[in-house]
Amino acid sequence: MVSKIGRQTHPLLAVALLALCGTLQAAAPESAPIKLNVPAGPVQWLEAPLKANAPQTEEEKEAGKQRGRTLPQPELLQPMLDAQLPAYVPARTKLRGSFSGGSSDVLVDLVGRWFERFRQYHPEVELSIKQPFAGSLGTKELIKDAADFVFVSRELKPEDLVEFEERFGYAPTSIPISGGSYRHYGFLDAMGFFVHPDNPIGQLSYDQIDAIFSSTRHRGGAPITTWGQLGLTGEWADKPIHVHAIKPWNGFEEFIRQRILDHDGKRGEWRDDLHFEKLVFPLATRVASDRYALGYSGLAYVDAPVRMLPLVVEDGGEAVSPNYENVATARYPLGRLVYFNLNKVPGKPLPPELEEFLRFILSREGQAVVREQGVFLPLREFQAAPGRALLEK
Repeated sequence: MVSKIGRQTHPLLAVALLALCGTLQAAAPESAPIKLNVPAGPVQWLEAPLKANAPQTEEEKEAGKQRGRTLPQPELLQPMLDAQLPAYVPARTKLRGSFSGGSSDVLVDLVGRWFERFRQYHPEVELSIKQPFAGSLGTKELIKDAADFVFVSRELKPEDLVEFEERFGYAPTSIPISGGSYRHYGFLDAMGFFVHPDNPIGQLSYDQIDAIFSSTRHRGGAPITTWGQLGLTGEWADKPIHVHAIKPWNGFEEFIRQRILDHDGKRGEWRDDLHFEKLVFPLATRVASDRYALGYSGLAYVDAPVRMLPLVVEDGGEAVSPNYENVATARYPLGRLVYFNLNKVPGKPLPPELEEFLRFILSREGQAVVREQGVFLPLREFQAAPGRALLEK
């Protein structure tokens, strides 16, 4: 059969083409490997900035406290559950009791789904959350011993930890029970560092971030103030790093502080000469407008053309970019966590009903509820296992 070129090929032309192909095939070596000079480096995908978000109005805040925050559209892609998560095996003893607590407004829907699913296994255990829905208010109720637990979509504030320990003589127990979201506004999005698109830097390490942003530099590095100190050459070598950050206290800056600036049990402090913003919203625009800028924010707030940087946790380690797969599988180090906080006396067990509820949440069936909701990301087993271990202490 002769292949056609276009609609029809003249027979003499087809014969000539077949002859030419045969000549070229005969002339070519039987095994001539093609050698390409492939440069090293990551694959870069370009996409449009996200739509800009605006702070909640007072009416929206009040509605969230009363009914919970309106859910965003789920991610189109959803991660597979970690096969290493243990299956939930309900306790054989009959459990009954009533427990109530508080919750962040963004967690009301997910918590309700957990309660409903757990009730299928233990119908005589009544779990509830009370209005107003706000993690900060629920934490105060926990400190006052007026709540059995509180679901919070961030780490507890330092002053709340101090107040709790002053009252009880030990720290509250905080157990990760879910990942945050990838980049849903208001729903505990992952965080990332970014530069102007012209900046040629390829990655940043935790040690470098500490040396740039921190006054305490607990990781041991000397101060870094120019792009040349990060390895850039030519016109960039002597240019100052214009560092943009979020003014304390804020859940975003506290997360970065705890993950990077805090080290060896010592609390890190920010340099006081940074370009601080009271809110996270302008950060991407500030960096996109300044060729020599460096900043960070939640991924939901990347609403200007900047370049996201892969991060290295330990020297010599892998640089991991903040794409969806890396965040969803917890390979990316700045994905966030949802916490179940409660007052557990060291060395004493929890009420068996609450312990059973936590065993359920930290199981394959409990994390399946997270995946079904589609907003937050289910834990991987290496994130869930320490929580189960805390129940034994």
